[in-house]
Amino acid sequence: MLKHLTIKNFALIDSLDMDFCPGFSVMTGETGAGKSIILGAVALLLGQRADSKSIKQGASKCTIEAHFDLSRYEMADFFAENDIDYDADDCILRRELTSAGKSRSFINDTPVSLALMRLLGNRLVDIHSQHQNMLLQQESFQMDVLDIIGGNREMLADYRKAFKEYQEAQKALDRLRAEVAKAQENEDFIRYQHRELEDAMLTEGLQDELEQESEMLSHVEDIKGALSEADGRLSSGEQMGALAAVRDAQRQLESIREVYPSAGMLADRLDSCHIELKDIAQEIGSMAEQVDYDPRRQADIDDKLSLIYGLEKKHHVDTVEALMAIRDDLKQQLDRLDNGSDALDDLEKNARQAFEQCERVAGKLTEQRKKAARKVEKELTERLVPLGIPKVRFLVSLKEKPLAADGHDMVQFLFSANTNSPLQPVSEVASGGEIARVMLSLKAMISGQVQLPTIIFDEIDTGVSGKIAEMMGNIMAEMGQCDRQVISITHLPQIASRGRVHYKVYKEETSEGTRTHMLRLNDEERILEIAQMLSGSEVTDAAIVHARELLGRTSPASFKGEN
Repeated sequence: MLKHLTIKNFALIDSLDMDFCPGFSVMTGETGAGKSIILGAVALLLGQRADSKSIKQGASKCTIEAHFDLSRYEMADFFAENDIDYDADDCILRRELTSAGKSRSFINDTPVSLALMRLLGNRLVDIHSQHQNMLLQQESFQMDVLDIIGGNREMLADYRKAFKEYQEAQKALDRLRAEVAKAQENEDFIRYQHRELEDAMLTEGLQDELEQESEMLSHVEDIKGALSEADGRLSSGEQMGALAAVRDAQRQLESIREVYPSAGMLADRLDSCHIELKDIAQEIGSMAEQVDYDPRRQADIDDKLSLIYGLEKKHHVDTVEALMAIRDDLKQQLDRLDNGSDALDDLEKNARQAFEQCERVAGKLTEQRKKAARKVEKELTERLVPLGIPKVRFLVSLKEKPLAADGHDMVQFLFSANTNSPLQPVSEVASGGEIARVMLSLKAMISGQVQLPTIIFDEIDTGVSGKIAEMMGNIMAEMGQCDRQVISITHLPQIASRGRVHYKVYKEETSEGTRTHMLRLNDEERILEIAQMLSGSEVTDAAIVHARELLGRTSPASFKGEN
């Protein structure tokens, strides 16, 4: 829960340092004093997007920092998963904004993303502002209430897993059906294209080989002439061939080996050269015999290359390998056509089984929600009657809908404040004060089911007064028990008097402009504040007596579980 809040250079606040206590606390102040500014600072700390205009005029940076006690809320896993130091007794959230528009977020002095700050903030504080009453219009909120009251978290996770598997199975089935249908529409064309590519007998590197052979045949005379000339220069001719010349030179050197040993070494080298030249000459002779112009081979190559070029142009590619890939893809399409019924049968079976599993889990979830619905109806009615709606009727309507991400159920909260009025959606028929009471009752119900350290109510008492306000104050005081912290921003003395601790927000006009301050009231200051809330700016003796009576009936010691 929130232990300490520090705000510097935010809007009208120069500096604010305030300790907070467990249990039920209240915050009061004149309209425009700055209560919403403090609430806005807390919202920024919990991950709301920042606006550089929020920085106090003339300041370069504002800082908002809060210390939380998490020792009773089992949050160690969150910090371990996100590699953040964990101190259960003192968790520090800090947000820094600069006039240049930059924002930085920290958890226990570790820089974190705004999304991570928001994720932790949602587990630490619930700020219930007046616009949150509009949540009653949303089916998702109403469903969340049922699932929280029903303790459906694990079952809902199982359902969402089953629903995801069903969606994936159905997508795979739909995809294959579309592919088969498309292939069937173009079956004749696909078979023709595949046969055309298959008949081409394409192999990797074929085009390069044919182009190289074609180039050779087009220069066959030049090649044959060069080979013959090289063969003649090595083996024969009018002059002595190279082979004979090398052999003769080798013999000359061999003749003086005995008297000039160095000549012998050269003779050996020439002997090796003679062997290599002889081998080359034989290979040239063989190649010369093989090279010959074959017009039929030239025609075959030209026809094959023409076929390849035509196929490449037709399929908008430029290699044989790309044509082979198209051929293989067409083969796969034909395989799906030929074996499509088997594959479809398998996928249809998978989708059917996934759907049936989804239906089973959804059915269990529906049963849990029905039980939770009866519990919500009973408890909410019991809470609303003493809150000034004695003839209240409240019904949770559950109807079946097609499988969706949240199950089979469509929920609607129906409400009537009068005996003769028909039940209608609560958001359509309830007054502002009635909606506030419904929301407070729902929050009181679900707060016991979730581990939420701090709840802040921002003027949830709008539209109520007198005895009803007193009852609402009692509900919030009750919520503040059992290791929970509840803070109510209020204009009503009946609620203000219920708080264990009372904070006052006020503004001061200084030479440097308007400044917002916050202080914790002592007993005498609290009597005066509540008296002023009762009688206005002119505090009467009767108002002071009334204030003492209110505080006397609801002294901090009267709340169970408070220190």
